[in-house]
Formats: sequence, C-alpha cells, structure tokens
Amino acid sequence: MLYNSSRMSVGPKILNVKTLAQSRLFRIEQVGLRFANGVEADYERLQASASGAVLIVPMLDAETVLLVREYAVGVERYELGFAKGRIEPGEDALTAANRELMEEVGYAARRLSQVSVLTAAPGYFGHLTHVILAEDLYPQRRVGDEPEPIEVVPWKLNDISALLAREDFTEARSIAALFIVRERLAYGG
Repeated sequence: MLYNSSRMSVGPKILNVKTLAQSRLFRIEQVGLRFANGVEADYERLQASASGAVLIVPMLDAETVLLVREYAVGVERYELGFAKGRIEPGEDALTAANRELMEEVGYAARRLSQVSVLTAAPGYFGHLTHVILAEDLYPQRRVGDEPEPIEVVPWKLNDISALLAREDFTEARSIAALFIVRERLAYGG
C-alpha cells in the first residue's frame, strides 16, 4: 500500500484509557481506539513521566565528548552512553540537563541547546527524550541519586567507528544523539 498522508492525517479517536498496572516509574495503559474506517481496537502502551527525559552530549572540547559507564539493569551489564535522566516537576529540559550533567559527569555547562527530541518504540512507549548539547563546560559536582560512582569516559568524535564497535555502546538514543550532534557541529546547524 502506498503512503497517503491525507488519509492518515487524523488519528483514531480514543474511546477510553484504563490503567492496567503502575510502578514508581511507569504506567501500563489499555487504550481503546476507533479508526477512521470504523474498526475498533485495544492497544497497550507504557507511559513514563509526562515531562520526559534529557540525554546530554557534553563537549569537553571541540573534538571530545564525555560518556558515562553505568549499570543497565535491563541488559544486566555496564553500558557506555551519555548522561541522562528525567525532567523533574518544575524543570525545563535545559535545567534538567545541567542538573544531570553535574550529578553524573561532574561538570556544568555555560551553553546548553536542545538539538532533537527522540522517541523509543513509539508504537507502545509514550516517552520523549530531549537531546541536549552541552558546551563550555566547567567542573561542578552535585550529589545525585546514583547508587555507585559513575565512570566518565572521554571519547574523540573522530574515533566513532571504534566506539560503535564496542559491545558496551548499544543504547540507541546515545548512538542517535552522537550522530545528530556530530552533524550539527560539522555543519553549524
């Protein structure tokens, strides 16, 4: 079937939303939908914080990003990626990014800019991650909620191939953010 944007410009009507389960971080919802063709269907989705999260790409200098290595319980191993965290109530994305940067990396940034918003599995996961570029860094530590110290790993942008070949650099948002920021820096966009 060929893509017809005019036919799919109006989404289905939400008939009902029911919470099936809830934890400290997530809520599983059943969503009843009626599509334009009259077909009704129930979908399930995982909802997270309404404010979303931030993923920070800190530039130590023009060629070096700062990665963090921390335990990822979902895959039961230590993963290398960018600092990230949820946007707390009353914070905007840039404030949250600078807070997380201080907590996880030990730096603050004089210049912060949002470069993108990413989703992961949007078919069933209602979560937005704001990708923030942090530049003009200076040492500044803030106590966070991490159960153990986080290792900070400097990485040269011109060595992305070696980073992508690592078995512990697999998180899709970090990989996407790396390429988005590299393009922005290369082309001044």
